Amino acid sequence: MSDSNEVKKLQTRARGMLPGVAGICMFMLVMTTLNAFAALRGTFGQGRGKYGVLAICTLLAAGIFGLLRLTRWGWALVLAGCLTLFLGNMVYFRQTHAAPFVVQGLFALVFFLYLVRTEVRERLH
Repeated sequence: MSDSNEVKKLQTRARGMLPGVAGICMFMLVMTTLNAFAALRGTFGQGRGKYGVLAICTLLAAGIFGLLRLTRWGWALVLAGCLTLFLGNMVYFRQTHAAPFVVQGLFALVFFLYLVRTEVRERLH
């Protein structure tokens, strides 16, 4: 009987990537690339801002590829990246009152809330 219980546990455990996770990775990869090129052009300044954004983009890119392999460290980095993107967009919206920052920030918040779901966390190793 114990063998059949172990087989049932293995069968009920979810395998593979959810389509939402793949979509989030694609969106975050595009946003990371755009922000990295913007930092290289000097959009965020020439000093600490430029190198800070490049460091965050590098960590987020590594996290995206880790999440595509369904690793916990990749999930944690993308989760932190979503939260950072949300907070950064809210700060820029407060300064500029431009609606695109709110839209992009809300997308990042929805992605954050999706990634913390139990179904997503169960598929990580």
